[in-house]
Amino acid sequence: MHVPNLLQQRFAEALLGITEGGDAFASMIRPTSDPKHGDYQANCAMPLSKKLGSNPREVAQRIVDALKVDDLFENPEIAGPGFINLKLTDDFLLSTLRNMLGDVRLSVPRVESEQTIIIDFSSPNVAKPMHVGHIRSTVIGDALSRTLQFIGHRVITDNHLGDWGTQFGIIIYGYKHFGDPEVVMANPVAELTKLYRLVNQLIEYRKAIGALESLQQAVTDATTAVAKSQAELESADAEDPQAKKKAKKGLASAERRLVSANGTQAAAQAKIDAVDQDSKLSQLAGEHPKIDTAVLEETAKLHHGDPENVALWERFLPYCKDEINRVYDRLDVDFDHTLGESFYQPMLADVVAKLESQGLASESDGAICVFLPEFDAPMIVRKQDGAFLYATTDLATLQYRREHFEPTEILYVVDTRQSEHFEKLFAVANHFGLEQVKLVHVNFGTVLGEDGRPMKTRSGTLIGLEGLLNDAVDRAKQVVCNPERLAVFDPPMEESEQEAIAETVGIGAIKFADLSHHRTSDYRFSLNKMVSLEGRTSTYVQYSFARTQKILENAQKCESDVIEMVAEHGIEFTHPAERDLALMLIRFEEALQTVHKDYAPNLLVDYLLDTAKVYSKFNENCHVLKAETETIQTTRLMLVSLTGRMLQVGLGLLGVGVVPRM
Repeated sequence: MHVPNLLQQRFAEALLGITEGGDAFASMIRPTSDPKHGDYQANCAMPLSKKLGSNPREVAQRIVDALKVDDLFENPEIAGPGFINLKLTDDFLLSTLRNMLGDVRLSVPRVESEQTIIIDFSSPNVAKPMHVGHIRSTVIGDALSRTLQFIGHRVITDNHLGDWGTQFGIIIYGYKHFGDPEVVMANPVAELTKLYRLVNQLIEYRKAIGALESLQQAVTDATTAVAKSQAELESADAEDPQAKKKAKKGLASAERRLVSANGTQAAAQAKIDAVDQDSKLSQLAGEHPKIDTAVLEETAKLHHGDPENVALWERFLPYCKDEINRVYDRLDVDFDHTLGESFYQPMLADVVAKLESQGLASESDGAICVFLPEFDAPMIVRKQDGAFLYATTDLATLQYRREHFEPTEILYVVDTRQSEHFEKLFAVANHFGLEQVKLVHVNFGTVLGEDGRPMKTRSGTLIGLEGLLNDAVDRAKQVVCNPERLAVFDPPMEESEQEAIAETVGIGAIKFADLSHHRTSDYRFSLNKMVSLEGRTSTYVQYSFARTQKILENAQKCESDVIEMVAEHGIEFTHPAERDLALMLIRFEEALQTVHKDYAPNLLVDYLLDTAKVYSKFNENCHVLKAETETIQTTRLMLVSLTGRMLQVGLGLLGVGVVPRM
């Protein structure tokens, strides 16, 4: 049930005889922040009064007189300067709850107009381990996929794997120079990962050495800037508050730049020290002084069809995919397609030719570029050496998707740093036959450590995702399966159940914490906060679900039993907490629609947290098993049953599981 949409229709009808273009005013409806003012509030009378040149309360009265909502609401009330407050009738709420009972969709209808929506998300480079940077795209994309599919759209998910780039040059070089064929074939995933890390460490070592002088200069410049800013602050006129404020702001900015410069230099030095202080690594670094350019040569040979490198790529790719699929299995994430860069490689020359034939691309300094008036820099689609770029692959991908899937909408769940790339890609796509397809960059921020900086190891590399999942599961077990909690379970909780609960709670904690922030914001990663039984955590919502199941178990009732009880005893509200919970339950559809509108799963997270909070208040005030009458008990069992299922379905749309007890 989407009450605001229903209200908007009724207000639009009421405004027909009052003003033209009333739809814009009819949409000014929102839930009230204070239950004393009803359940919903319409704020259209004030802006409409300016258009009509009338008193806003008089305009509000005209709207109320024409409004037909007595089948849903009690008599509307006009408050303040012209707010229209509306309170749903108990009969309507109870009738809606009855309809939700036994309905697998909880009375959420499918959209009237089904759209074909492609969601492009996760997209790791498959030749190296997944790291913390992949978590956001993966869980945001998965949550959007589940939610949009639930509300009735045809969703196609595609993991656009990086399976053709430099990362394979790294593995091929590592195998040729450091690999033992028998050892690799005996344990391919682990050994290829080791080879990748070894070669990448040596490359990063060379890069760090090359950058050290400039990084040291950056620290010197930043130190000088801080000293200058301090002097400016000291000399600022004490009687000029604005000058003082400006000087303080300048000093703070200079100090931040110094901290950043020191951190970057320290990370580079750590990479150098890690090799120099290890005799074996130091020896290898000396023996391979041009490893960075050598890796690029191996990559180029692969792209030009070198038989040896292509054979190695074909041999290693399945093992690399197995590595990331193990992580996806653990995250309970799957895809309809995993069409990587290699799939589109044969199409790239034709894409460039098509761009040239349409006059969209031309040569510039030996490269083929697309020049668009709205951008200062062109989009390069073929480099001087004949190599293609990500932009070329993305255009080929768009062309393939249009021809094979006929989408109405394509979502790219990719971090904010790629915004300029997608702005150019979408601009070119509009000249490339895709002007009727809605293209959306669902951008997101960075995962930060508790210190507020991007999460990295001491050597400056991003933290591995699988290790992060292991840590979350271990921490979850400490919290939800501690000896004090285990002592009260009857029957006792076996070790296998503890492990299953810890896995569900731990993995869910990471997903939920990520999704609880608006996708465009950065957030600080804290396992202790994520698995807490209190606060804005999945654990809190999962615990609320477990409480509903315990009540139903003690009552020896399931939802089908509750349906029979409702038919026999009827239902009624006898406590405000019952009505508050009912109101939350019927707003499920509203939450799902806003997720699609803003591509923001955090809005569903907010809804589930609010529902769990209202359910907790209901639990404190409304005893179920000791209810005074059968009608009261039936009403409360209905609310418990629907809350449990709502939380389970809602968490499921976020990719988070539940457990029957914890």
